[in-house]
Amino acid sequence: MRSIYLAGLMSLLAACSMFADYKRPEVKAPDSFRGQTAPPGGKSLADLSWWEIYRDPVLEKLIATALKQNYDVRIAMARVEEFRSFVGISGLGSIPQAAAGGSSTRSRISTVGPTPLPSNAAPVRSTYNAELDVAYEIDLWRRISNLSAAARADFLASEFARDTTRVSVIASVAGTYFALRALDQQLLITQRTVAAREKFLELTRAQFKRGVVSGLDVNRAEASLATARAAVPDLKSLIVQTENQLQILLGENPASIVRDAASDANFFPVPPDVPTGLPATLLERRPDVRQAENVLIGANARLKSVKASLFPTISLTGSVGSQSAALSNLFSGPAGTWSFGLSLLQPIIDLNRNVYQVDAFTAREKAAILQYQQIVAQAFREVSDALAARQGFGESLRAQDEQVAALREANQRVLKRYTIGYSSYFEVIDADGALFTAELLRVQAYRNMLTSLVQLYKALGGGWQTAALDIRQPGAPKPGAGEAAGQTPPSK
Repeated sequence: MRSIYLAGLMSLLAACSMFADYKRPEVKAPDSFRGQTAPPGGKSLADLSWWEIYRDPVLEKLIATALKQNYDVRIAMARVEEFRSFVGISGLGSIPQAAAGGSSTRSRISTVGPTPLPSNAAPVRSTYNAELDVAYEIDLWRRISNLSAAARADFLASEFARDTTRVSVIASVAGTYFALRALDQQLLITQRTVAAREKFLELTRAQFKRGVVSGLDVNRAEASLATARAAVPDLKSLIVQTENQLQILLGENPASIVRDAASDANFFPVPPDVPTGLPATLLERRPDVRQAENVLIGANARLKSVKASLFPTISLTGSVGSQSAALSNLFSGPAGTWSFGLSLLQPIIDLNRNVYQVDAFTAREKAAILQYQQIVAQAFREVSDALAARQGFGESLRAQDEQVAALREANQRVLKRYTIGYSSYFEVIDADGALFTAELLRVQAYRNMLTSLVQLYKALGGGWQTAALDIRQPGAPKPGAGEAAGQTPPSK
């Protein structure tokens, strides 16, 4: 008996040494993001709700609609419900398993068999049986509890996958909306250029009639006007395609997007100050990083469960019931039956198979660790790229603003000089074409800067932490951090 206890104690100590607690892998976080101009601080752009970033009523409504109706978001939410069910299933392994059954049989025994029946015994008989079986596995090595922990980790990973999808949808809707507004402005510029060139063509024809200019100048004016006119249908086609793309993101059928008319002003206010926060906090802000960590936690829990299969399985079994030849006596005292047992099962033939499974799940955990570290490194790179893009596009936009201002002034001067005959037609065409191109490029630069803000907000993991299911009224308390993501903006 002492040797049995000693063997059990040694197995317990061996099991404890194999089941190390989960520890987050070490990652080398930089002191600051590359390209970060301001000193690192606690505040981050990602701490703001999306309606505080995109202060455009139309865009706010589009994002709120997409978070409710987008197909990818709804698919991710369905996956969350699926893994929630798996958590419930895994929890049943830690409670006793019971099964109830009953049977009724009627049989005939041979009267001339090896053992003859007594003369007073009937060869045909009935048997009635009812029983309740209970089985419980003692989770000494925590095999069942680790499987349950793995299911919970999978559930949390599915929630963070849903949040990652929401961040992507917010970024996609905002980026597509900015592209649409940029096309609106480019169409406005093109239509304004068409109107200006129509007036210039009239002026050139009038001067041709007076003999001031040649017919070649009229031909060039007509060609310049046709070039601007040809760009209009292309832009209108791109606008329709972008609207359709945006509607699909909203979970709707292709249709137009109701929005304000384009103007010469900037079509979106850009926040002047964009804090990034500390790089170390990025691990908690980004849902894809937290998803990867929960995948790792699940892999670690499954590895522990597989290791537990190397040790004996201890189970308690019990049965209580009744058996009778007459249905009327089935539940009487003399018909009662019961049994109770304690079993210990040590795998022998399958031991090598279990060892191979340990090796396989060890490799799977190693891959999950490397994937987690890779996603963290990718997160730092995306923030740095977004910062570099924002700085570069900001400088490009300032240069484009200066170029457009200079070309507008030059265009006005050359038109005045051309009217009184001091400038040639070629100077007018060059100035007009340069201004038209610069204005279009300026809109593109502005859109690029806005898109870089979207990418930075996404890279920092913004848009999902503080969420509310209902529209918050002004002055209402902010939702807690534990509430679900996918909120709608407060009323204006």
